[in-house]
Amino acid sequence: MRARSLAMGVRFAAGGGREGWVRTVLTAIGVGLGVMLLLGAASIPHILDARQQRGDARAAVAGEQPVERTDATLLYAEAGTSFRGQTVKGTLLRPDGPRAPAPPGVRELPRNGEMVVSPALAELLSAPEGELLRERLHFTAAGTITEPGLVGPGELAYYAVSDALSTEHGAFRIDGFGSRTEPRPMDPVLLVLIIVACVVLLMPVAIFIATAVRFGGERRDRRLAALRLIGADTRTVRWTAAGEALFGAVCGLLLGTAMFLAVRQAAGAVTVWDVNAFPGDLTPAPALAALVALAVPLCAVGVTLFALRGVAIEPLGVVRNSAGRRRRLWWRLPVPLVGVALLLANGPVGGGDDGPVNPYLIAGGAVLMLFGITLLLPWVVEAAVGRFTGGPVPWQLATRRLQLGSGAAARAVSGITVAVAGAIALQLFFSAIQQDFMKVTGQDPDRAQLSVTLPSHDVATIRKMIGEFRRTEGVRGVIATIEASASRPGPVRKGEDFAPTTQLTVGDCPTLHELAHTGSCKDGDVFVVKDSSGMVESDYIFKTARPGARVLLNRDLPGGESGSKPRLWTIPKSARVVDSRKDPSGQMAFGIFATPGALDTAALDDPTARAMVKTDPRVGDAAEYVRNTAARIDPLMSVGALQSLERDKQFSSVRTGLLIAATATLGLIAASMLVTTLEQLRERRRLLAVLVAFGTRRATLGWSVLWQTAVPVALGLALALAGGAGLGVALLRMAGKATFDWSVVWPLPAAGAALVVLVTLFSLPPLWRMMRPDGLRTE
Repeated sequence: MRARSLAMGVRFAAGGGREGWVRTVLTAIGVGLGVMLLLGAASIPHILDARQQRGDARAAVAGEQPVERTDATLLYAEAGTSFRGQTVKGTLLRPDGPRAPAPPGVRELPRNGEMVVSPALAELLSAPEGELLRERLHFTAAGTITEPGLVGPGELAYYAVSDALSTEHGAFRIDGFGSRTEPRPMDPVLLVLIIVACVVLLMPVAIFIATAVRFGGERRDRRLAALRLIGADTRTVRWTAAGEALFGAVCGLLLGTAMFLAVRQAAGAVTVWDVNAFPGDLTPAPALAALVALAVPLCAVGVTLFALRGVAIEPLGVVRNSAGRRRRLWWRLPVPLVGVALLLANGPVGGGDDGPVNPYLIAGGAVLMLFGITLLLPWVVEAAVGRFTGGPVPWQLATRRLQLGSGAAARAVSGITVAVAGAIALQLFFSAIQQDFMKVTGQDPDRAQLSVTLPSHDVATIRKMIGEFRRTEGVRGVIATIEASASRPGPVRKGEDFAPTTQLTVGDCPTLHELAHTGSCKDGDVFVVKDSSGMVESDYIFKTARPGARVLLNRDLPGGESGSKPRLWTIPKSARVVDSRKDPSGQMAFGIFATPGALDTAALDDPTARAMVKTDPRVGDAAEYVRNTAARIDPLMSVGALQSLERDKQFSSVRTGLLIAATATLGLIAASMLVTTLEQLRERRRLLAVLVAFGTRRATLGWSVLWQTAVPVALGLALALAGGAGLGVALLRMAGKATFDWSVVWPLPAAGAALVVLVTLFSLPPLWRMMRPDGLRTE
C-alpha cells in the first residue's frame, strides 16, 4: 500500500504540469547542492591518501648503510626554493650510469644542464611574472613531470641534472625512489577539532536538504485535497506527498552527482588556500557514497511525513496550523543540554595522563548541540514575532506574515544559524588552543629577514658569497661569519677525554656587534666572548680562549693532530672579554671572535659560513633577488625566512582544511537561502500581484521581503551566538582552557547579516516580475 502511494506521488510529481516541474526543479537544485558538497566531503579520505601515496612514491630511498656506486644509482640533493610566497620543490640529480632510476612522473632523466618541470611551474616560467624565477633556475626545460610525480596539479616542482653534484657537495647516493612514511599521530586536541568541524560543516548541508524537500505549493495542496475527495485516507495522502518529495530528492541526487562530476573535472584549475587536487583524487569512498545515495531519499520521505503530522488534509482543502497550537519549549531545551553533557563526559584531552578521545561521544554531543539549536529556533521566532505590533507598512506586512506562519521562515534560516553557531564554537576553540601549537623561535625578523647557509667549506667561496650578497639589489646589510673551531695545543691532559675546544668566529665589526656586546671595534680587534645564557661555563671557554693564549686551528677531534703541519695562532693580549648576544636567528655564539685583519681565514680548518641578510622593505622583491644570488653561487644554498613564531604543521594543515570546507559551506548556505526565498516568493506571487493591483508600492513590498528575511535571521544569529558560545565553552573545558578571545566571535554574525543582504538583493528581480498583473490569472 505504501509503495503504491509512493509510486502515485512520483507520477504526480513527474506529470504535474508546469507547476509540478517548477517545484521539482527547485527541490532538485536544493538537494543537488547538498549532495554535491556531501560527495566532496566523502572524497576527502581518498584525496589525502592519494597525495600521501604520490609523495611517498617520489621520496628518495636512503638506507642506514651507504649505497655503493653502480650504473643503476644516482646522486640526489634537495634544492627547493620559494618564490613570492609559493614553495618550489627542487631536486638535483646526477646519474652514475645508463640504468639510473628516474623519479615517478619522469619518463627519462634529462641531460646535464636540463630539467623537467611540473605543468604549473612551466606556466609560471613562461609568464612575465616568472622572470626572476627564470634567472634562478638556469637549467633548460626539456620535459614535463606527469601526475604520478606530483601531489597536486598546481604544485611547482622540477628535477634537474647537474654534473657538478657530488657527495662532498651535500648530495647522497640512492638506488631508487619510493618509501612508506608513517604519519605522525594526531594530537588529541586536533582530533577533537576535526570531529567537531566535520559536524559543523555537514550539519547545515543536512538541514538544507531537509528544508529543500519540504518545498510546497498551492497546486500540490489542491491535489492532496482531491485525493481525499475521491476516498483516499489520510495515511495514503501523506505517503503520496512523500512520493512527490522522493521524486524531487532522487532528481536532486542525480543532479548533485552530475554537478560533482562537472566540478571534479575542473578541480585541477581551482586552488583554494594553496590546495588543489587532480580530478581522479576526488573519488568518494564507496561506503560514504552509498550512505549519501541511501540517506537522501530516506530523508525526503521521513521529513515529509514528519512535516505533515500537524496538517489537516480534508476533501475541501489543506489547512495548515489549523489549531493555532503554540510550540512547546519543554521538549526542545533538553536536547542541547544532553549534547553538552556528552561532550563533557569524554573527559579532558591534550595532556599526557588524560583519557583517549571518544569520537562517538564528541560527534554525538556536537550533533545534539547543533540540532538542539535548530529545534529552539522555531520556538524563538514564534515567541518573538508574536509580540510585534504596529510600525511602518513594510514592517507590518513582514511581521504579520511571520505571525501567520513562522515555520517556513525559521526553516529558511536554520542552516545559517547552525553554521554560524558552529563557526563561533570553532573560532573560540581555535583562538584558545593556537598558542599550544605555536612555538616562539627566538628569531628577530626586525634585525634580519633571511638566513643563508652555504654547504661549502672553501674560504674563497665563502668570501665570494659575502661579497655577492652585499652587492645584491634590495640588501641593506649582511651579517656574515666564517666559523671554525680552535683547541688547546699539546697532548690531552689527565682526566680529559679530549683537548678543550671552542668556537672561532671571523667577521667584520658590524657583524660581531650583532653577535656580542663588543663595544668599540676596529679591524684587527679580537674578543673572547662568554656565553651569557649560562649553558656553557666561562671556565671551560677560558681553558682555550683567553688573551695571550695559543690555539691550534687544525686538530682532528676527539684527539690527535691531523696529518698536516700544526697551524698555531696566538690570541692577542689586547683581546677584550665580552658577553655574547643572541643573533637574529636566536642562536648564541661564544668563544673567540676575530675581525678579518686579525686572522687569515685561509688558516682555518674545515670552515663553514653563516649569513643573515637585512633587506630593504621598499624593494618588494628583495628576498627574490637574494635567492637568485644564492642560486648563482651554489644551487644547494639554503635561504630561509626568519620568523618569530613557528606554527605546528598539523595545526596549519587542519586550519587550511577547515578554511576550504568553510568556504564551500558558506557558498551552499547562500545558495540555499536564495533558493528558499525564491520558492516562498513563487508561492505568494498571486498575493503580491493583488497587493500591487490595489496600489501597494513596489518599494514597500521589497522592504517587507527584506524585513521578513532579516527578522528570523537576527533571531537566529542571536541564538547562534548563545549556542555557539556554549558549545565553545564545552570544548574549551575538554581542552583544559579557561579563557578565550571574544573578539573572534563578532565577525561571524556580521558575515551572516551581510549574507542576508546579499540574498535579498538577488531576490529582488524575481520579486519585481512576480508583481506583474499577469500574476492574477487563474484557472
